[in-house]
Amino acid sequence: MFSSSFKEPLRVVVSGAAGQISYSGLLSKLLNGDCFGRDTPIELRLLEIPPAVRACEGVVKELHDCAFPLLKDIKITTEADEAFDGVDYAFLVGAFPRKKGMERSDLLQRNKDIFVKQGKSLNRFGKETTKVVVVGNPANTNALICSEYAHSLPKKNFSCMSRLDHNRTISQVAKHTGATHVKNCCIFGNHSPTMVPVVEPATLETKEGLTVAADCLLTSVSKEMITDTVRQRGSEIIAFRGLSSALSAAKAAVDHVKDWASGTQPGEFVSMGVCSDGSYGVPEGLFSSYPVVCKGGEWSIVHGLGLSEAQKEAIEISAKELLKEAEMVL
Repeated sequence: MFSSSFKEPLRVVVSGAAGQISYSGLLSKLLNGDCFGRDTPIELRLLEIPPAVRACEGVVKELHDCAFPLLKDIKITTEADEAFDGVDYAFLVGAFPRKKGMERSDLLQRNKDIFVKQGKSLNRFGKETTKVVVVGNPANTNALICSEYAHSLPKKNFSCMSRLDHNRTISQVAKHTGATHVKNCCIFGNHSPTMVPVVEPATLETKEGLTVAADCLLTSVSKEMITDTVRQRGSEIIAFRGLSSALSAAKAAVDHVKDWASGTQPGEFVSMGVCSDGSYGVPEGLFSSYPVVCKGGEWSIVHGLGLSEAQKEAIEISAKELLKEAEMVL
């Protein structure tokens, strides 16, 4: 089926495969080569709960109808052990959604059972090189739970997605400055309204082709507007669509793993939720968003960014929230 120019296939797991994020572009982007390249075949393992299997079968039929050359094999399973056997990359999208009347603590407890089970399966059947990105919210704490129970895998192999917040920040900076290209915005903290978007390190290209510091073109008012917009964007989309972000979340998940696997561009950093080493005052072991660079399949936190006292205090507040969530579930 594949010529000698193709690489060895990657085994990729997507949980919540019948859900709107997967359907809105995650699966098609994976099989179109947007994540791992157009020379890397993929063996897909779609992990779903029993009530969603029939819908997932419909998704599989559509994927076949797309005639993706990179699709080597595809299987649906309701068993985490089967899904994670020999997996290279796992996109953990499926999570229990927050419903009307639920407190965040209720959501954490409902998702704990899901990610404990998946962590145990990864512990038994994952590889030392298996990479995991948690997309399902509350993503930071879900990643912490999963990594705790997959103790045979290195903590550095786990991450959670803050790339959507990162992309939103870039978009807002471009909107406020009229820039054509923006890089090196970043997100600190939890994926919640306490997150801390930081735009001061960013650079941008003007319509005239000049590269300038974003901070030179942003006022304190516009920075505050950007922060508020990024923090509330998810709720805003739900208010308009009646559903949470899907198209943008799918792209962000692919952006996240593409940079992790292939490396960030020279001179550029992105935002990932990773296991804290204590940097920027976040307690060690928590999963917090940081600016990172990626090379050779590994991420490293960018140190030495100059932050204001207000930003440091905001990161501390977000870290306390993460710590409280961790204490609830562990």
